[in-house]
Amino acid sequence: MLALIRGGKLGPDNRLPTERELCVASGAGRRLVRRALASLEAEGLIWRRQGKGTFAGQPVEPIGALAAEVNRLSKPIEVMEARLCIEPTLASLCAQRARPEEVMRMRAIAQRQLEAGDDEMIEVWDSALHRLIAKSARNQPLLTAFAMLDEIRANADWNSVRARARSEVSLHETRKQHLSIIDAIEAGNPENAGAAMRTHLMTRFRAMSNEVSRRAETADDEEDTATEPEHARRSVHG
Repeated sequence: MLALIRGGKLGPDNRLPTERELCVASGAGRRLVRRALASLEAEGLIWRRQGKGTFAGQPVEPIGALAAEVNRLSKPIEVMEARLCIEPTLASLCAQRARPEEVMRMRAIAQRQLEAGDDEMIEVWDSALHRLIAKSARNQPLLTAFAMLDEIRANADWNSVRARARSEVSLHETRKQHLSIIDAIEAGNPENAGAAMRTHLMTRFRAMSNEVSRRAETADDEEDTATEPEHARRSVHG
């Protein structure tokens, strides 16, 4: 089912096949298919609407046009700045309101991200964890603001910068930071949860800032080379 979601070959509005169709396609029994669907729903990767079907992603918030406009006018670094204003507060509220089963799902998602084999699935699981923390805070206005930022960060430019700023070392550091956030939430410590989220986002903020600066310098070097007089380029390159 993850391969199906990742492959982008779903129906209208990212609708998944019916349970019967999934059984036929996978060779699995109905009970196993239902367990898999329940797991994906718990992890925030699919959602269901009575009488309509099962869909990949999350229910659409009424912010699509606004998110598109904000995305057009914003840079990834600006989105990170906005996340720093919102997500530590969400983590603090989550520490006061999260249920035990939600904390268990957070730990499962953090492990899934560590085991993900490519940049696309790393982003899927990272987004699922932050989204679950936001939902477990149970504050609708903040959740709507988060949903807009989460929709923006799903665009190709954002993912490209994040992927370039990522390394094996940074993945394990992210894992440790995610667990620190979850530990504070489980302990019911709002102050520590907010501080742990801020530390995590600041780490990613610095990595992305460095990557953006590096790309800008590379672009400037390429532009300088392209505008050099022909005789200068011949003398430099032999």
